[in-house]
Amino acid sequence: MPNHLQDTTLLNNGVKMPWFGLGVFKVEEGQEVVASVKAAIRNGYRSIDTAAVYRNEDGVGQGIREALLETGLSREELFITTKVWNSDQGYESTLRAFEESLRKLQLEYIDLYLIHWPVKGKYKETWKALEMLYRGGKVKAIGVSNFHVHHLEDLLQDAEIVPAVNQVEYHPLLNQKELLVFSKSKGIQLEAWSPLAQGKILDNPVLQEIAAKHGKSVAQVVLRWDLQNGVVTIPKSINEKRIVENADVFGFELSDEDMASIDSLNRNERVGPDPDNFNF
Repeated sequence: MPNHLQDTTLLNNGVKMPWFGLGVFKVEEGQEVVASVKAAIRNGYRSIDTAAVYRNEDGVGQGIREALLETGLSREELFITTKVWNSDQGYESTLRAFEESLRKLQLEYIDLYLIHWPVKGKYKETWKALEMLYRGGKVKAIGVSNFHVHHLEDLLQDAEIVPAVNQVEYHPLLNQKELLVFSKSKGIQLEAWSPLAQGKILDNPVLQEIAAKHGKSVAQVVLRWDLQNGVVTIPKSINEKRIVENADVFGFELSDEDMASIDSLNRNERVGPDPDNFNF
């Protein structure tokens, strides 16, 4: 059970990944994302999650460089994730897209590279490219995002390397129990995007009651629930106070009863697209 912001989970290839990180989806390129990344690293975060389609890799890279100068940390102490977008999927195009992400981030390697969505007829070729990048040492770990169980089963039929991570929409309204069990059985680390359901759960009375009992915010309770379920979490914020508050989830523990109450909120309700019905 993670007890500190810099605690890590061991991925299936032996790489250490922080349990907690900063997501930058919809964070504006330029000063907004630079400030957000710097605030997170300054306040103890070591993991930053971006993607080609977020169009803010340049700013993330700048934020990282400035934060390293400011804090005296080394690049090796950070864990940086980015993702290949749907229109770049396929073998050669994925290799090109990766080089472009590396150039924008101005990094020598990426810690985790993900297939952003399971584009039908393309994700297996894309995975071969990721395996090649991994073997070449440019990526420390490779994984997928938004893959259902059936996508993973299909990928694993031909994959030489088992994905280290599957990053999916995950929150109390969509607790992905089947996917969580399957992922654990295959040694794939589940990671939550949109862990707060884009704010839709913050006024939930069950969560408010549990939060009041622990003297915590609803957001902190939900992020703690992620961690206690063994799920890596990457809440997004551009507000330094909120970035700090989000990470203050290591000094308390939810009881089995709390966990069950939160589990019972599941409605299989998404705030983002369903990977099976996504307009690729």
